[in-house]
Amino acid sequence: MTKTRAAITGINTWVPEYRLTNAELETMVDTNDEWIQSRTGVQERRILKGKDQGTSAMAIPAVKGLLEKTGTDPKDIELVICATVTPDMQFPATANIISDKCGMVNAFSFDLNAACSGFIDALTTASMYIESGRYKKVVVIGADKMSSIIDYTDRATCIIFGDAAGAVLMEPNDEGYGLIDHRLYTDGSGMVHLHQKAGGSRRPATHETVDAREHYVYQEGAAVFKFAVTKMAEVSEEVMERNNLTADDVAYLVPHQANKRIIDATASRMGVSEDKVMLNIMRYGNTTNGTIPLCLHEWESKLKKGDNLIISAFGGGFTWGALYLKWAYDTPE
Repeated sequence: MTKTRAAITGINTWVPEYRLTNAELETMVDTNDEWIQSRTGVQERRILKGKDQGTSAMAIPAVKGLLEKTGTDPKDIELVICATVTPDMQFPATANIISDKCGMVNAFSFDLNAACSGFIDALTTASMYIESGRYKKVVVIGADKMSSIIDYTDRATCIIFGDAAGAVLMEPNDEGYGLIDHRLYTDGSGMVHLHQKAGGSRRPATHETVDAREHYVYQEGAAVFKFAVTKMAEVSEEVMERNNLTADDVAYLVPHQANKRIIDATASRMGVSEDKVMLNIMRYGNTTNGTIPLCLHEWESKLKKGDNLIISAFGGGFTWGALYLKWAYDTPE
């Protein structure tokens, strides 16, 4: 009997219109286009503008578009998982807000926070519910408004991040397609190198924390790069070896878009050629949980049923992991 797997059966994304270019950043902080591109590969990033516009403002149109595109009744969705580090508020969960605004009134919904690895963790979590037979229609969202927690006087972080949202529909598959294998890891000792100091229960917002600019992302770039470039490559190779995959077997590497040098190192470790690497960091920057759905959506028309994808990510925490996913459909003309 064929095992039931969780397959992606549709994908949609939404990005803000405003483009923050490297040229504009040169007027805001001590940096330049050559410096940014040589270290990160980013040329521009999208920024969500407007009063009271949180992460859900991007996720809602992404999900509505997904439901329309797949011909899915919102009332048929049974579970919604939103991977985000920038929730609209501490509570309720952003997933609850999205469910309400999209008419997914019968869905159990919650947020998942694993920094930049959150989307692959959410895909894995959703797959467990589907494989168990508990749910048949699950929406997984990766969305972040990183501009809300970025210090635009800190050139170490403001050059990297952007805002975006993406969503996938996951359903049972008995043909051998879907999420085949995963390896997920964490190392909490990495917190000192990448974190947001204030805003949680340890250091609630005060005049002191705001004045000290503790509500923004803090990153020790060199330490994070060293760890990320090693672990993201290792785990991607591990998943390939566990499933007896060679570079020739892999249709695409779908890497978290943190840094082009990290992506290049991961592809090199896997033996995957440049034409098999999904890369759009130059246009969007690091949108945290939005990067992987952005890639999948952009390459959707090129993906064929049965394609082997390796999806890998690394994030603050530290968190990292990789998935082996067999694509489940050909995109209709």
